[in-house]
Amino acid sequence: MNFTHRDPALHAVLDRWIAPSDRALLDPLLDRLGADAAGRLDTLAATADKNPPTLEQFDRDGTRVDRIAYHPAYLELCRAAYSEYGLSALSHRAGLHGWDTVPPHLVKYLASYVFVQAEFGLACPVSMTDAAARTLRMFGDPEVFAPWIDALSSTDPDRSMTGAMFMTEIQAGTDIARTETQAVPDSDGTGWRLTGRKWFASNPDADVVVTLARFPGGAPGSTRGVGMFMVPRTLGNGDHNAYTIDRLKDKMGTRSMPSGEVTLHGAYALQVGDLDRGFRQMAEMVNTSRLSNAMRSAALMRRAVREAVDHVRSREVFGKRLFDQPLMRATLLPLALDAEAALALVAYSSTRLQAADAGDPEARSLVRILTPVAKHHVCKRARSVTGESMEIRGGNGYIEDWVSARLLRDAHLGSIWEGSSNVIALDVLRCMRKADGHRTLAGAMRTVLAALGDDCADGRDELAHRWDVLEERGDRMLSGDDDVAQAECARYTDDLARTTMATLLYDLADDALARGAGHRSLLVAHAYLTGIAGQPCRVATTHLDAVVDGTDVSRDAASAASPRALTTTGALR
Repeated sequence: MNFTHRDPALHAVLDRWIAPSDRALLDPLLDRLGADAAGRLDTLAATADKNPPTLEQFDRDGTRVDRIAYHPAYLELCRAAYSEYGLSALSHRAGLHGWDTVPPHLVKYLASYVFVQAEFGLACPVSMTDAAARTLRMFGDPEVFAPWIDALSSTDPDRSMTGAMFMTEIQAGTDIARTETQAVPDSDGTGWRLTGRKWFASNPDADVVVTLARFPGGAPGSTRGVGMFMVPRTLGNGDHNAYTIDRLKDKMGTRSMPSGEVTLHGAYALQVGDLDRGFRQMAEMVNTSRLSNAMRSAALMRRAVREAVDHVRSREVFGKRLFDQPLMRATLLPLALDAEAALALVAYSSTRLQAADAGDPEARSLVRILTPVAKHHVCKRARSVTGESMEIRGGNGYIEDWVSARLLRDAHLGSIWEGSSNVIALDVLRCMRKADGHRTLAGAMRTVLAALGDDCADGRDELAHRWDVLEERGDRMLSGDDDVAQAECARYTDDLARTTMATLLYDLADDALARGAGHRSLLVAHAYLTGIAGQPCRVATTHLDAVVDGTDVSRDAASAASPRALTTTGALR
């Protein structure tokens, strides 16, 4: 078993968006990681899930220590993620896995996508470590934070550090303006002292914590009165900083990785960036983490679909394989299509993030809307895909001896981390109000559609119409009653996501056709477009082997799945 080898969606993305020079280095990395994730890492993840960390608050002499004890399986997973594969360092450090320069963001996202198919929980601190280094580099004084950035992006286990983000308070989850943690200047003028309580802190024993606190003179009751600070776990003299881990959360999922409640008792902190822009600066870290959330959910979907397919191919009922039974094929097809579309959206978004970091203002505007759109839809859809896949396995799927139950438990956190679905949908609406985000996205997708060849004409024309409708619908939301817009924004966000993913699947199909790689991707694009219109694609169910295995189909088969007949009757509209 090799997770990389058995993922046609991954190979389509590699062919489309990875440059040949990067591909020469990425292929062997993903090949090694795919085998490791399907074997050693998967075994370690199952063990770590059943042996969650524990908190030791006091040592035997009664001294407060706040040490978290980890099972050896989790520690080995940490070594693999941080050191062996350098997942938190890939966007920061040259010289990893043969790259002379810092690899493109997509390299990190695809490597992490394969890793997460074995272990989801650890991916949270890995992502926060990556995001903390990015945030300190973007907003921090380089003379002050260079050593911290270097440690956060190091793959040397003897000197590397991990990061965390403490935002949530009991009364201030989404409403950051209600943050009560207070920051006061340190008496010697070298830093700040933070006092307050953080209610949900994942990776609570991180070496570097990025957090928010109110500062003297800041605007009361406003996010402008909240600054960003970096809290080191250990002070320069080796003493533990003045904060305590009060308890660990008893979570439904991600049980391998600790989340806890933390109290800051005048903890030493360093200011990051402008005080009155703390929340906006933190939003950069949150937005990066949200894209990672979508990636992780896409990985869970891929693993769940693979598990379901393998089960129905080995299970015979009434003298016939489950995989060959029409209703099962109709059940599996939308799950496989959703997994493929989700990866396409994450991969495309990461290429736009790369362009934004290179100074492209249009890409930056596009990332601003793409990220919450992806986070909202992919994370929510992962809950359904993992649940349906668990049901396909039957009673065994509900038993913790198989991975299906863990995938479902973990999937539910994706819609909560870094903002619940409603919060994310409202963020999409905010982006529409402030920057016409829906028009930015529609314009970018029209550019993609305009480049498609004749074989994709049916999908191109239908999607062009859909973007016109979505743009007009978004304009009406903005010009109408705000309560109505808020009530509608979640459904609208899902429609933006599905139409974007359909557009990107046609882009992948066009690329495959141009390379002479066959018509399988065109079949997938047709099937997804008809599926989001509520119409089953019987041709795709007939060729389900090609969809899940990546084998080719004839041009005639792909053409038979075209939405032309449905667009003629208006059923797709």
